[in-house]
Amino acid sequence: MLPAMDARIAEIDTPQGLARAHVHAVDDPVAALVLGHGAGGSVTAPDLQAVTRAAVAARHAVVLVEQPYRVAGRRSPPRAPALDTAWCAVVDHLREHDVAGVPLVTGGRSSGARVACRTAEATGARAVLCLAFPLVAPNGTSRQEELDAVAVPVLVVQGTTDRFGMPRAAGLREVAEVPGDHGLKKDVAGIAALVVDWLQRVERPPYW
Repeated sequence: MLPAMDARIAEIDTPQGLARAHVHAVDDPVAALVLGHGAGGSVTAPDLQAVTRAAVAARHAVVLVEQPYRVAGRRSPPRAPALDTAWCAVVDHLREHDVAGVPLVTGGRSSGARVACRTAEATGARAVLCLAFPLVAPNGTSRQEELDAVAVPVLVVQGTTDRFGMPRAAGLREVAEVPGDHGLKKDVAGIAALVVDWLQRVERPPYW
């Protein structure tokens, strides 16, 4: 299923197979926002769609990325190294073509947020957006170190009843608690407004 908004679709070759990028271009963009989906989800998730609309209205190019396993029709993701390798290949391609010369913010929802955190340095991201970061793994271990490793501004938007826990704010990392669970469906307009406000704050000195 394609995003509801008009987008140019690009298939991008990666070491893990073909990824698909939904490119929402704008004239003279302030920055580019590249977002990934959740583990078994898609780029049509309500929060991703709302953030895309709001960011485009605020003169951000937005690219929603489908990982190769989802393009191939699988719901279960591969291990983290494969996700990260494919993501970096997509971002490298976008930097050369669709968002060349534009400052880059990466992110995503759930698993996509984890990928963006782990690869923030490799992709040269200026900031990272995490929608519903899955802090606690099914085996009960914490993934806090993935957030702590990011050295650029981070916004985590987390539902107050998210079953995967609530990350903590620290340093350049902000945590916005919003009504709802891991799906972040209760107030997508409010979430989008939070994200745009954060983007406009971090996209200037001393961060930019």
